Amino acid sequence: MNTPTRSYRDLIVWQKAIDLVADIYKVTDRFPDREKYALSSQMRRAAVSIPSNIAEGRSRGTRKDFVNFLHTALGSGTELETQLIIAQRLNYLQSANFQSTTALLSEVCRMLHAMIKKLEAGS
Repeated sequence: MNTPTRSYRDLIVWQKAIDLVADIYKVTDRFPDREKYALSSQMRRAAVSIPSNIAEGRSRGTRKDFVNFLHTALGSGTELETQLIIAQRLNYLQSANFQSTTALLSEVCRMLHAMIKKLEAGS
């Protein structure tokens, strides 16, 4: 029996990535005004890129395309991780915010790794 094709919205990794975007917007709202068009903007773009690439890749219809977009999403995740570390070093993030946001980001990246591995194996 064939299972129906799932929407990207059904993917837990996409849902968690959307939660991550909301978290990033909340923490960057507290950054100094001088960072509005600098680090804050870069972090928001990187965060938004993660669920956006998951969605676009899922809609492409081929496994190869989906994997490529998942790799792009993962790249945006590592970019965001670097930016979070920079924000913490600059004292723009409280420790609790840094810990919770990086924990969610790590979870999303682990899920992306697992999906990529599974898709590349042909499962």
